[in-house]
Amino acid sequence: MRTGENVKISPEITGFNDWVTGKVIDVEKNPFNGIIIAAKDDFGRIFFDKEEFFRSEKEKELT
Repeated sequence: MRTGENVKISPEITGFNDWVTGKVIDVEKNPFNGIIIAAKDDFGRIFFDKEEFFRSEKEKELT
Protein backbone atom coordinates (compact mmCIF):
# COMPACT_ATOMS: atom_id res chain seq x y z
CA MET A 1 0.00 0.00 0.00
CA ARG A 2 1.07 3.52 -0.75
CA THR A 3 0.24 6.97 0.53
CA GLY A 4 -2.85 8.34 -1.22
CA GLU A 5 -4.28 4.90 -2.02
CA ASN A 6 -7.95 4.27 -1.23
CA VAL A 7 -8.54 1.50 1.31
CA LYS A 8 -11.25 -0.20 3.32
CA ILE A 9 -10.67 -0.14 7.09
CA SER A 10 -11.69 -3.16 9.17
CA PRO A 11 -14.51 -2.90 11.73
CA GLU A 12 -12.05 -4.38 14.25
CA ILE A 13 -10.25 -1.03 14.23
CA THR A 14 -13.14 1.39 13.71
CA GLY A 15 -15.64 -0.21 16.06
CA PHE A 16 -18.37 0.20 13.43
CA ASN A 17 -20.44 -2.62 11.92
CA ASP A 18 -19.15 -2.21 8.34
CA TRP A 19 -15.85 -1.56 6.63
CA VAL A 20 -15.06 2.18 6.33
CA THR A 21 -13.54 3.75 3.22
CA GLY A 22 -10.47 5.92 3.71
CA LYS A 23 -7.24 7.13 2.17
CA VAL A 24 -3.76 6.07 3.29
CA ILE A 25 -1.91 8.99 4.86
CA ASP A 26 1.14 7.14 6.23
CA VAL A 27 2.93 3.80 5.85
CA GLU A 28 5.51 2.90 8.48
CA LYS A 29 7.86 -0.06 8.80
CA ASN A 30 7.85 -0.94 12.49
CA PRO A 31 10.55 -3.44 13.54
CA PHE A 32 8.27 -4.95 16.19
CA ASN A 33 4.83 -4.93 14.53
CA GLY A 34 5.62 -4.99 10.81
CA ILE A 35 3.97 -2.55 8.43
CA ILE A 36 1.66 -0.02 10.10
CA ILE A 37 -0.91 1.84 8.00
CA ALA A 38 -2.60 5.11 8.94
CA ALA A 39 -5.73 6.05 6.99
CA LYS A 40 -8.12 8.99 7.16
CA ASP A 41 -11.84 8.67 6.34
CA ASP A 42 -14.16 11.27 4.79
CA PHE A 43 -15.08 12.63 8.23
CA GLY A 44 -11.44 13.29 9.13
CA ARG A 45 -11.12 10.39 11.56
CA ILE A 46 -7.71 8.70 11.51
CA PHE A 47 -7.32 4.96 12.05
CA PHE A 48 -4.02 3.09 12.25
CA ASP A 49 -2.92 -0.47 12.84
CA LYS A 50 -1.19 -3.41 11.18
CA GLU A 51 -1.53 -3.79 7.42
CA GLU A 52 -3.74 -6.88 7.84
CA PHE A 53 -6.65 -4.67 8.98
CA PHE A 54 -6.74 -2.69 5.74
CA ARG A 55 -8.01 -3.86 2.35
CA SER A 56 -6.89 -2.10 -0.82
CA GLU A 57 -9.64 -0.83 -3.13
CA LYS A 58 -7.55 -2.19 -6.03
CA GLU A 59 -7.80 -5.71 -4.61
CA LYS A 60 -11.58 -5.38 -4.54
CA GLU A 61 -11.62 -4.39 -8.22
CA LEU A 62 -9.57 -7.46 -9.18
CA THR A 63 -11.97 -9.93 -7.53
